[in-house]
Order: sequence, then structure tokens, then C-alpha cells
Amino acid sequence: MITVNVELGDRAYPIHIGSDLIGQTALFAPHIAGKSVTIVTNTVVEPLYGEKLRAALAPLGKDVHTVVLPDGEAFKNWETLNQIFDALLTSRADRKTTLIALGGGVTGDMTGFAAACYMRGVPFIQVPTTLLSQVDSSVGGKTGINHPFGKNMIGAFYQPQAVIADIAALRTLPARELAAGVAEVIKTGAIADAEFFNWIEANVERLNRCEPEALAHAVKRSCEIKASVVAADEREGGLRAILNFGHTFGHAIEAGLGYGEWLHGEAVGCGMVMAADLSVRMGMLDEASRERLVRVVKAAHLPDVGPALGADRYVELMQVDKKAEGGAIKFILLKRFGETHIGLAPDEAVQATLAATVKS
Repeated sequence: MITVNVELGDRAYPIHIGSDLIGQTALFAPHIAGKSVTIVTNTVVEPLYGEKLRAALAPLGKDVHTVVLPDGEAFKNWETLNQIFDALLTSRADRKTTLIALGGGVTGDMTGFAAACYMRGVPFIQVPTTLLSQVDSSVGGKTGINHPFGKNMIGAFYQPQAVIADIAALRTLPARELAAGVAEVIKTGAIADAEFFNWIEANVERLNRCEPEALAHAVKRSCEIKASVVAADEREGGLRAILNFGHTFGHAIEAGLGYGEWLHGEAVGCGMVMAADLSVRMGMLDEASRERLVRVVKAAHLPDVGPALGADRYVELMQVDKKAEGGAIKFILLKRFGETHIGLAPDEAVQATLAATVKS
């Protein structure tokens, strides 16, 4: 097992990475102080890992309740969030009740948001079961839900007590979900570590085959990078925005198609290609680097051409992005692998990128 720490003073927490961690009681015990625990999971993950987690918690002598939510981005909304609150109130959960998010990014985001809101804040633990959630969404305390007008527009910064990333859980991932997670791995290397990006290029097929050693390294390095960024800029005042490379275009794709049509990682993969194209047009990134990024996105079986939403619709949706200010869209652009630029782009450059990277 490997442990990466997120250094946030008295709110610091560990990220434990290894195989068969869901069943290890000792990993959960230090982070559960109250008498009750509520597991929040979904209809896909519950049959796979629900009983294993409950068995791990049994020796702690806690009252354990389970909330099973519908699966998918389409259910990341107020109605589903209220199912968590209903369960907490029904079971008379108190301020020391610990929530455990068992599932992917949607489950983790909603559980974290519920934990931030219930009684104005209760502890929670992230147990991410998808590659995307292990390398990205479970780390850093971003929680929330979607709104029909924009993705993740309602939420809170709220850190977990711990993240327990079980690599063995990735064996049950469908190929499409695995690829969605590889997108966030590619993003991390592209924005922060050229050497790691080189490793991803050389090992993308190993990731596609779900090889445990390759996955463990990808999760470890991605978490190290994200932990360092979060420690420096917890609430996205500046630096942390680099983690949104590919997301401005990607979130527009998700919202424009209707949440769930494309997986988040698929939209981010395509969004990175679009952002790299814009980076070239802005004179920041060389063409050879853009081609390298496109090749690795394709090698990960991710889409590299955006859906035909129409240029005006893309712009409209990107103006609702959290980084936008006064309707002006801020883009995360690449200067080279490992170095980014955050700023505005001329309308003509954005339109040219959309014309070149979106289906006609």
C-alpha cells in the first residue's frame, strides 16, 4: 500500500492506494468517531462491494446504514441528493455520523456535498471505485451537483477524512469507464509533469489492459500532483484552475448533449484536443506537441472530435463555466507539456478551433 498525504494543516488527510483495501477495517477505524455510519453507493457498485465494506465496518461496532442511489451523471441533481438527506434524517444521523462514498465521481461528489450540508457539516470518507474518481474527483474536496444550465455549478469545497483507493476495484470497470479515467491521467501529465506524460504515452496500452502495476503508478502520480496543487490553492483562487484543462470544452459537451450521453472523461479527452488546438492557434503550443496529445487521446480510445452542437451553443455553454467572469471565457491552455497558461482567447481563434474540432 502507498499513502499520499494532502497537506492542509489541521484538515490534512491521507490517500491510501493499493489492492483489496475496501475490506481492511484498520484503514477506516481512525476516521470514524461517532456511533453511526451511512454508506452512500449506487445500483451498480452496491452488489459488487457493498457487503465487503459492511463486513470491514462490522468489527467497529457501529450502526451502519446504506443508501443506494441510481447510477449515472443524469442523476447528479437535487432529487437524488435529497435521497441522501432523507436517509440521514430517517436514521436520526447526528453530527458525528460518518458518510462513506462508495462509487465513482458522481457518488463521491454528491456524498461530499451532502456531508458539507447535513447539520452544517459531518465527516465523510471517499472510497472511489472508478479510475477517474481515484485519480481526480475523490481528491481535493470539490463536491456538488449539476444544474440543467451548467455542470457542477452548485456545491461546496469540503475535504474528506481520508481517501481509500482500491486498485482491485478497477477490475470490474467496463472498458469505456476505464478509458474515461485514463483521460484524467493524461490531463494530469499534460499540465504538470512532462516526464509523467512521456510515461503515459509509453504505457497507455498497459492502462487500457488494466494492468495493476501500471494503474497503481498512474493513480499514485496523479494523486501526488493533485495533492500538491490542492495544498497550494484549495479553493481555486489561481493555480488549481490548471486542473480544468480540457474541462471548459468538455463541460459544454456534457451539458449540451444532456448529462450522461458522454462520460465525463470522454468529454474531457475531447476537450483536451480542442484546448490543444486553441493553444496552437494562440501561438503557445507547437504543432508536434498537439499531435502527440491527439495520438495519446486516441490510443486511450477516447473521442477526439466534438459533437455537432453548433458553435454558438458551445460558446453559450462555456460562458456558464465556473471560471468565466462577466461572460468572458477563461481557457486553460498548454504552452508545453508541464506548463499551462490561463487566460482569454480571441473570438476568432475560438471559432476556428470549433470549426476544426467539431463535427459539421
